[in-house]
Amino acid sequence: MNKKNLTNNIALFIALLFHVSGLIGILFTSHKDWFIQNTPVNLLVMAALLIITQKEKNLYFYLFMFIVIVVGFVLEFTGVHTSKVFGNYTYGNVLGTQLFGVPLIIGINWFIVMYCAGIATTYYENRMLNRINAKGLSVEKRIQKISFVIDAALLAVLFDWIIEPVAMKLGFWHWQSDKIPYFNYVCWLVVSALLLALFQRLPFKKQNIFAVHLLMIQVLFFLLLRTFL
Repeated sequence: MNKKNLTNNIALFIALLFHVSGLIGILFTSHKDWFIQNTPVNLLVMAALLIITQKEKNLYFYLFMFIVIVVGFVLEFTGVHTSKVFGNYTYGNVLGTQLFGVPLIIGINWFIVMYCAGIATTYYENRMLNRINAKGLSVEKRIQKISFVIDAALLAVLFDWIIEPVAMKLGFWHWQSDKIPYFNYVCWLVVSALLLALFQRLPFKKQNIFAVHLLMIQVLFFLLLRTFL
């Protein structure tokens, strides 16, 4: 086993350990609140693992991460204080230290979602293109770029749709009248498309199998909580 595979396997083990433990703790133990309150720790560890497993890190990778974190926080600030982005909502205390009513960790969460959606879509579309090319066919570069942005943005929105009801139950944030507006998903689609277009354009390595695995783990984690919580 080479060093890269070992690193990915260790990262996968840690991600599974955190999420399986969290799932059991929230659903089946009396320490539910402790597991929920440590959500920021989970997010920080997952972000660190994504950075560690990113191949050939360069300035553009860190630039993407920085932009997504800043844009994510600014959008959440705008949303909380004006309701003109996402809708009318407020944050609870679960996600830790806040600045102007917005958890500092939320920018990290935006990075995790955008990065994982971008990497997963890259893997999927590359496999599809290989199959198409094997048949002697081809797809225009322009169509490939448009398809990537649409697919990755829809994946990010789907992830948000899975999370929303769980986030409300766990106290991450609260929607007015406890209703998630369709406007939230429209905003997610537009913002995700712009950030993922940046992801596509910046020249850094878009290969990280751990990011694909982490996305799958988180989807299963929130689907199970959405079903049984």
